[in-house]
Amino acid sequence: MNIIRMSGGFANQMFQYALYLKLRSIGKEVKFDDINEYRDERAHPIMLSVFGIDYPRASWDEIIEYTDGSMKPLKRIRRQLFGRKAREYYEKAFYDPAVLSFDDMYLRGEFKSGKYFEDISEEIRAAYKFPSLEDMHLPEKLYKSTKACLEAIESTEAVGIHMYRSDSRLDEELYEGICTEKYYEGAVRFLEEKCPDASFYIFSNEPKWVKNWVTHLVECQIKDGMDEEEIKALKKRFTMVVSNTEYTGYLDMMLMSKCKHNIISNSSFGWWASWLNDHPDKLVIAPDRWENDRDCADDIYTQGMVLVNAKGRVNKVVRE
Repeated sequence: MNIIRMSGGFANQMFQYALYLKLRSIGKEVKFDDINEYRDERAHPIMLSVFGIDYPRASWDEIIEYTDGSMKPLKRIRRQLFGRKAREYYEKAFYDPAVLSFDDMYLRGEFKSGKYFEDISEEIRAAYKFPSLEDMHLPEKLYKSTKACLEAIESTEAVGIHMYRSDSRLDEELYEGICTEKYYEGAVRFLEEKCPDASFYIFSNEPKWVKNWVTHLVECQIKDGMDEEEIKALKKRFTMVVSNTEYTGYLDMMLMSKCKHNIISNSSFGWWASWLNDHPDKLVIAPDRWENDRDCADDIYTQGMVLVNAKGRVNKVVRE
């Protein structure tokens, strides 16, 4: 039996459950440790139930056995004398094929690559199908605002922009200098050229910063001779979607996935939103670096992604 250590927020949990489905598809017995990372009151909520997903959970005794974590006196003395003898494997890359080879291991990692499940992608899409708004049983105010936004998205040439600011992350140095203002401006320009009627719906954890950014972007696009109505129309092309809480963030992912095109940040959340977008002619713009400390281009990017660098220039288009 393998045990996957669940960790992180909603989108990370989706990657870990996708690995679970892959391991099951090749005949492995798998359970989850959803205890260790979620005991703290500040921990992320486990949100896979949004999709109606349940999963087998490892018992505490099983987790202790695999991690050699018993606090019994004799076990502690043995560890002090001879070291820990855990059956644990830490993922060594975004895509690490060795993860798929074990039959009796405690697996730790984020598993953030579509390569793990590319051959069962239809099963993954079926697992991650959002219920209808009516079936979500949302509070009335949230239901109405989400429905209005969804209807607007479905009636326009909608582009979902996910802005996850690096300076809002605990490990800022890992992400800084990637999703810059110029990156987003270059991504917007690219889509405006491809889709002149595009409307942009912005999802962000930094609404105040986004408002200033949009103001600057619009000012740069105002041309001599534009009348007041044309300027108003230009401003209306950008809509800031009121950010949901961590407990309702799945609504943001659902809305972004319903857009015709996506501009994503270097985050799992944006990645899943664009992956779940099933428009056949979608364009997905992504930063040409995902992290500063390692090259993961072959693992994280999916076919057709247009990669834009920190200066706002198109770098390449991902091919097979």
